Amino acid sequence: MNSIAISEAQALSLASTPGTDLSPLQAVIFDWAGTLVDFGSLAPTQIFVEAFATFGITITLAQARGPMGLSKWDHIHQLLQEESIASQWQTAFGYAPGHDDVDAIYARFMPMQIAKVAEFSDPIAGAPELLVWLRANGLKVGSCSGYPREVLNQLLPQAAAAGVQPDYVVAGDELDAGGRPGPYMALANVLALSVSDVRACVKVDDTVPGIAEGLNAGMWTVGLSLSGNEVGYSVQEYAQADPAEVEARVAAAEAKLKQAGAHHVVRSVADLPAVLAQIAADMRSGKTPV
Repeated sequence: MNSIAISEAQALSLASTPGTDLSPLQAVIFDWAGTLVDFGSLAPTQIFVEAFATFGITITLAQARGPMGLSKWDHIHQLLQEESIASQWQTAFGYAPGHDDVDAIYARFMPMQIAKVAEFSDPIAGAPELLVWLRANGLKVGSCSGYPREVLNQLLPQAAAAGVQPDYVVAGDELDAGGRPGPYMALANVLALSVSDVRACVKVDDTVPGIAEGLNAGMWTVGLSLSGNEVGYSVQEYAQADPAEVEARVAAAEAKLKQAGAHHVVRSVADLPAVLAQIAADMRSGKTPV
């Protein structure tokens, strides 16, 4: 039986001892599902499966997870490009799926996601304490999400009540320039938080598009393996999983995030303080993210 509570609490306690020097870092910008809340990033995946099913199209959870990190309209669009899914659509409707069909699935997806997202608002272990520690050490806390604003409006009050409340939040559908893997949401945080140097920011995310977002913005990036989309366990599944299977999944997730360019990969946000201290030390020695 696995447990994340003890090891994460210990990691956070050890990393947050007095004397941590995080200069010249200014801000940490977090993703939401699989990063700060919703261990395993479960809220979006099942809803994608259910939304497609209402059109008679069968997709697997693995397929639903594939484009995770993109804004939800883009996520649906990419799923419809997959050969097996596009073939089902062609058979069912007699034509290849287009933008109007993405709109139709998105319109079906949105109310389902809005209704369910608050059920997946529990903080990932160590997240509330981490935000307190960041602020105590002078860092600002930003965030961005592939979720549309309507979905975030349901999630944010629940998360705040549980102790997860960043200084700024931007949704995947709020910027005319678009979402991930572009740098725009990360840069919106730079403006909103009055950060003077993008190189003094760290983007933390559990998905490949989220890592690309941070890199494209010129920031340090930290990938999260165990808590996020790439491993995909619920808390209950993780507690019951075979340790060898857990390690295999974590190793695959780490490799994928490192291949995407992440400067560091850790298991969850509870492991972040030590990594931030290392990044800060690297910066003081003259290193930059790009």
